[in-house]
Amino acid sequence: MSISDPIANALTNIRNAIHAKKETLDVPASKFVGKMLEIFKADGYIEDFRLMKNNTQGTFKIYLRYINKSSAIIGLRRISRPGLRKYVDNTKVPHVLNGLGTAVISTSKGVLTDREARKLSVGGELICYIW
Repeated sequence: MSISDPIANALTNIRNAIHAKKETLDVPASKFVGKMLEIFKADGYIEDFRLMKNNTQGTFKIYLRYINKSSAIIGLRRISRPGLRKYVDNTKVPHVLNGLGTAVISTSKGVLTDREARKLSVGGELICYIW
């Protein structure tokens, strides 16, 4: 089955798994979702993820992180979508919850966090916020 927006699908699956208090979940694999999950892991929002080669595309098995039975991810929001793209200039990269959260930005230098984009002074497409 073809998914029209794999990023929104992955974010919704993560959000639903957190509400259901699941430890792991599977999402269809794509290179962009893999880069996004690397950012989530580096910032401590998920424990780990692995690529499972069960078909031609594969799936990511995501291990969610819980602290004292509470999820490390409090909120997850998709910003840019296929019907309405949101771009930010290098001087207007947003701070999510005054720096407590992370913005994922697709730039010419790759998929970066808001802190990395500010450091490299690049702008791009604002993908999602996580806090």
